[in-house]
Amino acid sequence: MKGIKTLVSAAAIAVCLGAASMASAASIIIKDPDAPTGPVDGPFSTSAGQIVVKSPSSLQAPVTCGITFTGNVSGGIATINGASLTGGGLCALPVLKNIPSPGWVLTASSLTNGTVTNVGYTIASFPSTNCGPNTIAVTWNESTKTLSGSNIGLTGNCTIVSLSATAPKLSVTNP
Repeated sequence: MKGIKTLVSAAAIAVCLGAASMASAASIIIKDPDAPTGPVDGPFSTSAGQIVVKSPSSLQAPVTCGITFTGNVSGGIATINGASLTGGGLCALPVLKNIPSPGWVLTASSLTNGTVTNVGYTIASFPSTNCGPNTIAVTWNESTKTLSGSNIGLTGNCTIVSLSATAPKLSVTNP
């Protein structure tokens, strides 16, 4: 009987710990250094970042483009509904999938890791490219306010070799 009580107690503790860890999932918020008590929801943008991709259109050679994002934070989740690529050559050709709607959805799984869903793009030139949409893993550096990722495969024989974008007003926190 004592063994059953111990087992039940251990199971109850495990369930409580699991519920506590789910309740403390990380959230993305707006944290403006100029307005420290400002909103936790609202619009954001990134400063000039960089993305390096390989695709059929580049014959798998790396292509480096500048990239900026705009979006909105609501309920602890960020939605990227605008993106702009800069640079010559192939950088002018991609059509981003799911932007502006439903957007690329950035969700924090911890203070330093997260995912972006709906990521993809097409390039109509020969050879054509049709990448994604996929969910990609990203990392967050709170001290530099930088979202990054590397060596991320997308369907369609595409790779995000590296991605880096700084979002000065975004923050990731435990609620």
